[in-house]
Amino acid sequence: MSRVLAGAGGRVGEEVQVEQGPSGPAEFWRGQTRYVVGELLDSWVETAPWWQPDAAGGGGASAELVATRQVWRVEAVRAGRSRMSFAGVFDLSWEPTGNQWLLVRVHD
Repeated sequence: MSRVLAGAGGRVGEEVQVEQGPSGPAEFWRGQTRYVVGELLDSWVETAPWWQPDAAGGGGASAELVATRQVWRVEAVRAGRSRMSFAGVFDLSWEPTGNQWLLVRVHD
């Protein structure tokens, strides 16, 4: 089961701070909690949700219709905890239009 995180204004995602490694995110912070990435499970590119009016600046044709974001699915654990018993799966996204990282999904 996956939970999609909805932020303020209906934007999907929760802003996080990310430290990158050679192949993608290596660590990320949700508030004061640090997560260490143990394994990169997958990565892909998604296009903007053109069917949502706010995603394309009020609807209609826009350059943002072809905007993409890179998504990484990672297995991570809170810093200081055992990966064997406390690991979780998270989808992290780099949003170039907002110049920010978002946590967009948490998989149960």
